[in-house]
Amino acid sequence: MIALRPPGRDGLGEASSFLRGVGGAESNVACALAAWGHRTRWIGRVGTDGFGTHVLDTLAAHGVDTSAARRDAHRPTGVYFRTSAERAAAQVAYYRAGSAASALSPDLLDRADAWSGRILHLSGVTAALSAGCLALLRDLTAPGPGRPAISFDVNYRPGLWHAAPEGPAVLLELARRSDIVFVGEDEAEAAWGLRGAAAIRAALPEPGVLVVKRAAREAIAYAPGGLVVAEPAPAVELVAPVGAGDAFAAGFLSATLRRLPFPARLRYGHLLAAAALTSPGDLPDPAPARAHADRLAALGPAAWGTLRLGPGWAEGPNAPEERTA
Repeated sequence: MIALRPPGRDGLGEASSFLRGVGGAESNVACALAAWGHRTRWIGRVGTDGFGTHVLDTLAAHGVDTSAARRDAHRPTGVYFRTSAERAAAQVAYYRAGSAASALSPDLLDRADAWSGRILHLSGVTAALSAGCLALLRDLTAPGPGRPAISFDVNYRPGLWHAAPEGPAVLLELARRSDIVFVGEDEAEAAWGLRGAAAIRAALPEPGVLVVKRAAREAIAYAPGGLVVAEPAPAVELVAPVGAGDAFAAGFLSATLRRLPFPARLRYGHLLAAAALTSPGDLPDPAPARAHADRLAALGPAAWGTLRLGPGWAEGPNAPEERTA
């Protein structure tokens, strides 16, 4: 979808102009993975309007395959507005009802396309858009021959479920059908009344890998064999909070595709999240070169624990806003 934000710190009611970008959980993950050299494909629907053209052109420019995307001549491309304030004060307004994406359903998507990769990444946002979208996610997460590993980011957005009180139960159902699950500790409490990572794992024993994000403090991975790994997040000078969760998922999945150990997977998630947090848009811009991320992810515990990242840090190892204290 199209993402529009004021160029400064104005609220939506005060802004007189907006900067255009592209947003959406799955497309954010695809772009970030492509930046680190992974082959990615985005499957979705946009309108035949100029916004739809911009979405597809932007994804292609980031190296994402859009050949399986479809255009809808009868519905517009979705749009959302948001400010750059910290999460507690951020203003977000969605205009996605009746959009091309909301018309997705099992009948309008080829399961073979969606199951063609090693990992299929899905989001709870999509499940909230329509009954057809929810049916599609249930179809894609159903067990069957050839199903890839399912990655699912819970992405609980109360505003999208205001007319559907069953939303939290739906998200729990989809998470239990997945292989890799990402959830924030705060959203698990808001959606399911669960407090603490251990309680979340107890409620979600099915996924082989469960990642619980504890805001700016740390992330915890529950892995097969009873393995539990925690990694602190580096200190970050916040520019905008939007897109950080998607970037974290991309970093973790990149390291998963490289078969790296779980502590490294969490660190790569933290690094891409930091790139998003220090960028004004929805995507890490720029994403750190993978070699640069490799160097930081390999830091010893003491150096990692004192890492400080500010705007511009992702531009390279000599950037002034990357430092240890």
